[in-house]
Amino acid sequence: LVAMTRSDDPHVHNFLAFSTDGMLIAVATLAADPADRRGEVAICIREDRKHLGVSWEFLGYVARYADDHGIETIESIESRENRAAIELEREMGFIVTTDPDDPTLVLVQRKLGASLPG
Repeated sequence: LVAMTRSDDPHVHNFLAFSTDGMLIAVATLAADPADRRGEVAICIREDRKHLGVSWEFLGYVARYADDHGIETIESIESRENRAAIELEREMGFIVTTDPDDPTLVLVQRKLGASLPG
């Protein structure tokens, strides 16, 4: 946790989500390019907290944070098998494309701006 919360890189932002009883239930990283225009997001949710809306809320929070800080596009690389994550991202306005170098992966991207869901 210390390494995630004390990054010296101004383009890397880490987020921690806790339950009301203090349990760490999710982590997210937003890593932006040097110009802070494009950011890659990665989220990990505890298995017992999946399908409860945590991913939706957390991704929405990270997207709003990125938008508030001038990042124009956020993206993520997903395994094609991770259908739940891909569907959630589609519902949040991400565009899904096949990774040209690896057919087992997809790239999901979302332009940020005026209307962010959640």
